[in-house]
Amino acid sequence: MTDWTRRRICCLGGGILMAAAAPHIARGQSRPRVVVIGGGIGGATAARYLADLKTLDVTLIEPKPNHVTCFFSNLYLAGLRSLASLTFGFEALAERHGITVIRKAATAIDATARVVSLQGGSRLAYDRLVLAPGIAFKFGEIAGYDDAAAEVMPHAWNAGPQSDVLRRQLESMEDGGVFAIAAPQNPFRCPPAPYERASLVAYYFKQFKPKSKILILDAKDQFSGQELFEDAWSRHYPGMIEWLPAQFIGKTKGVHVATCSVITESQTFKAAVANVIPPQKAGLIAERAGLTDSTGWCPVDPVTFESTLQPAIHLVGDAIIGGDMPKSAFSANSQAKACAFAIAASLTGSPRFPPHLFNSCYTFLAPDDAFTNAITFAPEGGSIKTVKMFISKVGESAEVRRRMAHQAVGWYSAFTADVFG
Repeated sequence: MTDWTRRRICCLGGGILMAAAAPHIARGQSRPRVVVIGGGIGGATAARYLADLKTLDVTLIEPKPNHVTCFFSNLYLAGLRSLASLTFGFEALAERHGITVIRKAATAIDATARVVSLQGGSRLAYDRLVLAPGIAFKFGEIAGYDDAAAEVMPHAWNAGPQSDVLRRQLESMEDGGVFAIAAPQNPFRCPPAPYERASLVAYYFKQFKPKSKILILDAKDQFSGQELFEDAWSRHYPGMIEWLPAQFIGKTKGVHVATCSVITESQTFKAAVANVIPPQKAGLIAERAGLTDSTGWCPVDPVTFESTLQPAIHLVGDAIIGGDMPKSAFSANSQAKACAFAIAASLTGSPRFPPHLFNSCYTFLAPDDAFTNAITFAPEGGSIKTVKMFISKVGESAEVRRRMAHQAVGWYSAFTADVFG
């Protein structure tokens, strides 16, 4: 059995357990109503696995017609994938899994009445609510950086139109220019992603703009996978990428859009293209519903993923305080499955299963050089703790890394099929 096959079984195996968990409901008995807000990885997974029980009435609320995956979007920036290949609709969730998909925005949650208000004024009652709101940006922490500035100095941290803006800027940049990436403090969505972005843009520059440079203006003094990235930069892109940690420059304080400048605590950096990734917090609907604490994120029970602040509301994905679990797509998928089991047990009396929580991902350093991690977690002491970890090592052979890059493509296909049906 290949490594990828084991990962695929791990990813898809939840469906077998869900089938075993489904209880019998007598003909004519009303089905409990579960509403899921958010059609990203966490929300789509939760909706699919809840619907596959065939014992719940499941509604997914998502105003966008499709979802563009943030993971693998750095490959688009490097010209290695199309944006269409990263885009998934919700038709299969509706047609194959019987989920009611409502193409409207959720505007408010009444936790007491257990009602969701929708754009246009309609209201939807629920027995349980799953919220997967993703992230919002703390624009106020970087002077001069707001929605309008993000159209000129894109963050591209929600894949889609922003990714396209950044890609076009990189294509039009003159050779010899500077591409600056302002990386935020922890926690934020996908910890290795700014450094994968630097790697893959460097690959693009190496092919088409070899005199160009990349500056990483970091609000941290260390980052996820640092040894692996720095080793790869010295092998693939010597002299092209410069990482400047917080101890030298401080955090990003502001931007000047007209001159495409990033202002840190110690100095100002002018760039041809600036990718400013702001500090982050839970999606705004979670904040408005009283589901966030002083950190800006959502505390949850690590077994059921029910909010510790509001009853009958569960949260999964990037918005939660996940203990050791990173804010990643695979984490969201794993949390959503555990959450679905917990809701099924609560509403239908199906068996309770201890949560099996995982994170697994691939990170590209070059088109034929990728590294991987596989981590298992378990609830412990009211939080989520690491149980076992595997991560690629510096010094692995070129063949091993090529194999990882090849496996990543199969992983992406199996994973997205698991989520979107």
